[in-house]
Amino acid sequence: MKAIIFGKSGQLANELLATKPNSYSAKCFGRNDIDLLNVQNVEALLQTETPDVIINASAYTLVDKAETDTEAAYSLNELAVKNLAVLSQKHNIRLIHVSTDFVFDGAKSQSYKPSDETNPKSIYGKSKLAGELAIQELHPDNSVIIRTSWVYSSFGNNFVKTMLKLMNDRDELGIVVDQIGCPTYAKELAYFIWALSEEADINAIYHWSDLGVTSWYDFACAIYEKGTKLGLITSSTSIKPIPSSSYPTPAERPKFSLLNTDDSQAIYLAKHWQIQLDKCLKELTST
Repeated sequence: MKAIIFGKSGQLANELLATKPNSYSAKCFGRNDIDLLNVQNVEALLQTETPDVIINASAYTLVDKAETDTEAAYSLNELAVKNLAVLSQKHNIRLIHVSTDFVFDGAKSQSYKPSDETNPKSIYGKSKLAGELAIQELHPDNSVIIRTSWVYSSFGNNFVKTMLKLMNDRDELGIVVDQIGCPTYAKELAYFIWALSEEADINAIYHWSDLGVTSWYDFACAIYEKGTKLGLITSSTSIKPIPSSSYPTPAERPKFSLLNTDDSQAIYLAKHWQIQLDKCLKELTST
């Protein structure tokens, strides 16, 4: 089996390469390799590589900047996805596309199912939903949308690595306590994606995160506790819970975005977010 991964510089693409099954060959492409907005170039790449699966881990993810950089957000999150959907349909390639919990408004108090109504509040969320709808319209029979949340890994920039740096540099941190969801270790998301790529029968949409529920504040406290024990944090830092109103951002975040992953568990079993955080931090001690 052959796979093409788009999003070369991102943490998920790196984890996909690190977890690739022996039965697969995989190549990763980034913005310097291919312009996903150029249909002719993308089709030429597909004709050269002849993949069985495309994994689209590329996205415009600057959530706050998207509020004013709307055209760029929609270009990568909708138009590029449209191109991949059209070409995947044309060449009979399975398309696996990674989306986000930001397609929901956060008004629920129970975990969001794949079938729940979407209602994004930010340009980032709206542009990601537009990409989802394009796939469902243009390549409905052999495509998968995976919504995920709070992604981190030992690669790239993410909340865990930012916290480790700030906790070593600052005496006090204020972390939002009233946004609820669940972290996702990108390595486990990668394992799920590879498992899903080999499934004969697939749903249109899956949700994936680690198990459990937490706030950004409690997530930060766990990073501090575990990071200190592993020697990744060598300073004393006071972590204070703050309401999101005390940390205003241009883009509105969903207050509650816990994802229901029941369908996904039938394909690959997730583990609790505390266990996955341990794994990531231990990996960081050896890098």
